[in-house]
Amino acid sequence: MSAAYTRESWKDAYSELLRVSQAMGLPEEIGKVIAGELRTERCIRRMTAYLLQARPRSMEEIADEMMAIIDQRNTWAAKKEAQEANARYNEWLNSPMRFEEEE
Repeated sequence: MSAAYTRESWKDAYSELLRVSQAMGLPEEIGKVIAGELRTERCIRRMTAYLLQARPRSMEEIADEMMAIIDQRNTWAAKKEAQEANARYNEWLNSPMRFEEEE
């Protein structure tokens, strides 16, 4: 899968999730809510793959997986934010300007 996500590829992922959820007998609104909560194309595609492979038998199982995907996304985002902050801090530590500020 390409790392370049576009509006069109997001729409395709959204449509696929709706199609799969409806094929499972879920109302269209449930698919829309799930996609809205997941937000990103990557998360929507992961949920679609889960629905196709696991064939969950209850809404609780679907909700649990949706929450797990969201939690993983949030953990990844927090990790990236911390890495960027650490990179900026290290840049400052190694900056010649830092030594000028201390004088």
